[in-house]
Amino acid sequence: VYLETYGCQMNVSDTEIAWAILQKNGYARTKELDELEYPVVVLPREKAEQAIWNRLQHLKALKARRPQARAPLRIGILGCMAERLKEEILHREKLVDVVAGPDAYRDLPRLLAVAESGQQAANVLLSLDETYADILPVQTSAGGRTAFVSIMRGCDNMCSYCIVPFTRGRERSRPIASILQEVRMLSDQGVKEVTLLGQNVNSFRDLSEVQFQSVAAPGLSRGFSTIYKAKPGGLRFAHLLDQVSRIDPEMRIRFTSPHPKDFPDEASVLQLIQERHNICKQLHLPAQSGSTRVLEAMRRGYTREAYLELVHHVRDSIPGVSLSSDFITGFCGETEEDHQQTVSLLREVRYNVGFLFAYSMRQKTRAYHRLQDDVPVDVKKRRLQELIATFREEAARANAALVGQTQLVLVEGPSKRSASELCGRNDGNIKVIFPDAELEDAAECGAPGRAQPGDYVMVKVTSASSQTLQGVPLCRTTLSRAAASH
Repeated sequence: VYLETYGCQMNVSDTEIAWAILQKNGYARTKELDELEYPVVVLPREKAEQAIWNRLQHLKALKARRPQARAPLRIGILGCMAERLKEEILHREKLVDVVAGPDAYRDLPRLLAVAESGQQAANVLLSLDETYADILPVQTSAGGRTAFVSIMRGCDNMCSYCIVPFTRGRERSRPIASILQEVRMLSDQGVKEVTLLGQNVNSFRDLSEVQFQSVAAPGLSRGFSTIYKAKPGGLRFAHLLDQVSRIDPEMRIRFTSPHPKDFPDEASVLQLIQERHNICKQLHLPAQSGSTRVLEAMRRGYTREAYLELVHHVRDSIPGVSLSSDFITGFCGETEEDHQQTVSLLREVRYNVGFLFAYSMRQKTRAYHRLQDDVPVDVKKRRLQELIATFREEAARANAALVGQTQLVLVEGPSKRSASELCGRNDGNIKVIFPDAELEDAAECGAPGRAQPGDYVMVKVTSASSQTLQGVPLCRTTLSRAAASH
């Protein structure tokens, strides 16, 4: 089997789950298309759709050229796109043999067996309880020092632009015990950074332990609302974060994506981030728009003012926090004034990292049924460029404030630009580039040596741009030692 992944981190996680299931069922994996004896499986998402159709045409040609003496190629699509476009995928030029939605990966061995007999096979049923809790994903980047751990699936927020509740189903959380088992396994493999992954991680709710099923529902952030009733019971995200951070003091913990509504004033999550040296002082706070009117049309459940109040609360709670965000420009009915309010929000908050997109309407969403995609494409493009320029300007200012400071960097490997430089990320998830040189080991007073992937290095920042920091390495150290010396 050959696996190719497109799109978001959730798809990377899904690839690891699907591969774990196939491996248990006797499949071997190849990185070379020419070696294939079994199906090609491609995991896409909406943003990558055109790339997927193009790729399928290429694979179809490969399939046609395959010598008759060899087993025929079978082509499959897994994930959100498979669920959403099942009929079109199966019937469009008969390109695909297997279609499996996000909750159907356990069914892959059967689907592949059906495909081997020459028939098309599909399962896109969504589940109310599938979390793959008992499947320990097989890390697809062997020797990697960072990993993603899926803690929940689906989403209940029903933002009007979003397809996720329809392609990944309702929100359900993995039992904490299975998450901790996976993180321990990663720690034993030498992984130095884990990102807890979910569509709305801070509404996590583990209902597997009976004694916690009657716990009262937590409140929402001040000024925020939701379309669903508060959900009582279960162990919450703060408990999970506390437990995960205790596993390995030398392992950094991140999480994405939280929803701003789930950071109430008494949020122990913010307190944990501030207190624990191995939980990164970095928070993703998706805003989507700076206009209250557009936020209401998006069904985000907050105003611009409530969002800004939360940002101030976060910065008061976690000094030096690095903030990232998502923005959609050109949403239904967005005026030039609405757009300028988003520009001003970018200036006011000054994010370190940003993910900015032009709106693209999706079938099945509330916006598709109730609203008009009435902002012209050229206007969306112009507004997106303006947002990107504003974000870069402000991120450059935010990063410039770090010049002269020392930053603890987790080394990822050689820089793409130069073999004589190393690249890694600081606590705020900003890329840091520095010369690959002999370094003293501050932790053990050991012999000098070059930093390796997975090492922590203290770097003095000498220059900054909107995307990266550059600096000079001072010494190798450990996460605990660096925290103690600050």
